[in-house]
Amino acid sequence: MSEKLHPNVEKVAAALREHGVTGEIVVFSEATPTAATAAAQLGCEVGAIANSLIFDADGSPLLVLTSGAHRVNTELIARTIGAAKVKRATPEFVRAATGQVIGGVAPLGHPSPIRTLVDPWLGRHEVVWAAAGHPHTIFPTTYEELIRITGGTPAEVE
Repeated sequence: MSEKLHPNVEKVAAALREHGVTGEIVVFSEATPTAATAAAQLGCEVGAIANSLIFDADGSPLLVLTSGAHRVNTELIARTIGAAKVKRATPEFVRAATGQVIGGVAPLGHPSPIRTLVDPWLGRHEVVWAAAGHPHTIFPTTYEELIRITGGTPAEVE
């Protein structure tokens, strides 16, 4: 890691340490705002990228950690959590819920815990990569570790 990290990345790094995560945050010289760009930088399958997507579920934030190879079915998610409506969150909603910007949202390090669903497809990869609070950062983890550190619930999302 570089000497001076963005404050959001510092928060994520602290949260990772608190949860006993040993994977080191990787800092890229260029932003990796999509699963495809992150996979290209890492030389891994796009499905091994854990997208951290924030949705507006009846006005409350919902974090869906999904394989980069999947698209989230909001109607399925709404049925899964018992919400009347689940929709893509606005950039302002995402920042308010996470303190982070779209393209760099981490699975943790938010101002307060966010209800989380974790795509079981991530379990097909020995190592998965998740954003670390900024579009230039990512860290290695596992499906099981994502569930543990987020308190997330495994759920089909596609």
